[in-house]
Amino acid sequence: MAKQAILIISESDGLSGRLGGYLESCGFRVVTGDIEGNSAAKITDNGCDLVVLGLANPAKSGADWVSEVRTQGVAAPLVVVAEGGSVRDAVAVVQAGAADYFSADDDPALIAKGVELLLKHKGNGQRADLPESDIAMVTREPAMDALLAMAGRIAASPATVLIQGESGTGKEMLARFIHAHSGRGQRPMVAMNCSALPDTLAESELFGYERGAFTGALQRKTGRFEQAHQGTLLLDEISELPLPLQAKLLRVLQEKVVDRIGGNRPVPVDVRVIATTNRDLAAMVREGTFRQDLYYRLRIVPLVIPPLRARTEDIAALSDHFIAKHSGNDVDPTPRFNAAAMAELKRWHWPGNVRELENTIQRALLIRDGAVMGPELLLLEEGLGVPAKEEGQPLVGMTVKDLEERLIVQTLDHVNQNRTHAAEMLGISIRTLRNKLREYRTE
Repeated sequence: MAKQAILIISESDGLSGRLGGYLESCGFRVVTGDIEGNSAAKITDNGCDLVVLGLANPAKSGADWVSEVRTQGVAAPLVVVAEGGSVRDAVAVVQAGAADYFSADDDPALIAKGVELLLKHKGNGQRADLPESDIAMVTREPAMDALLAMAGRIAASPATVLIQGESGTGKEMLARFIHAHSGRGQRPMVAMNCSALPDTLAESELFGYERGAFTGALQRKTGRFEQAHQGTLLLDEISELPLPLQAKLLRVLQEKVVDRIGGNRPVPVDVRVIATTNRDLAAMVREGTFRQDLYYRLRIVPLVIPPLRARTEDIAALSDHFIAKHSGNDVDPTPRFNAAAMAELKRWHWPGNVRELENTIQRALLIRDGAVMGPELLLLEEGLGVPAKEEGQPLVGMTVKDLEERLIVQTLDHVNQNRTHAAEMLGISIRTLRNKLREYRTE
């Protein structure tokens, strides 16, 4: 079997030599090249399976480099290795189209692992190494590929993880992906929805209680931390945890012990914590509604899932997956959407994200009368195509164009579709508003 080829193009000979030598020792065929004149004009992938772009104190941003390389027709997955980068740089680079981002100071073994994961799943609609329970991690988007590669790299670590994203984007699925790929995968993963319990019950659910601790405590009850011992505890919607409990949670994370209500001795626990939220915790810290020390303790590994409207390449792949899931394998011919239906699916804004897409497809399968499904079966509810902004909802992953469209549609909803009033509020002409609406309908 031919070795997979990796092209390393770098501003630094040292980086090319160090990383290239390590990748060769891992069994890859390495081709090297130089960046000439601070320009990407001569960069091509030369038929290689993956391109590594090494940037040493670049005069322009990594995101600009990625955009330029893509305009040269480079189709292979692109990995950026940069000196002096930051988390902000990493996010910008991935949003520009890179498959992954590393610091030049990272261990070459870590970079090689990321490269191996990307090559293993290159061109696939889903991750081949997932257990059956994780098969819904379906993606064709570079940003999601990078997110999953990052999740795979940190899975074996005991570090806490904070997953942010809108409702329905798959935060719990990503948490289960991390658990399944960790050394704790054969141990329990216990989940607790912090928004589903009243304050009076949340403490006993998390930490448990002793017999006689309060009226009705007829026997000892173990809390979620003890139930997840040597496994993973998923704290869903962590932003809803009351402030007094935030302090107690911080102590557990720091001391690795829990205090049952009514108990007189701490109970040691070995638990990896993954927290999720659809709110901006940093803003809550500034407002004083979330503890800063807990925020930083949870945010050792921050992961942000883009909304489905920013992942249009995923819609066809997810649609195929959900059709197979809900129609069964014995259906012949296999149901499918026609071109008009698929265009409508890609046009829609998906306020409910992946969860809404799955429900839409399940409904279409139930009411269809043939194998080919048209847009009339989607029953998408106009007026809900753009989600109302949740307080603190993360906007990472949205383009300026998406934000503009959201603002226009929400303004029209606010004035009951009166275009004259909407144009006045937006500060644009009615003609401009009409042209923009026509543009949105044809995309």
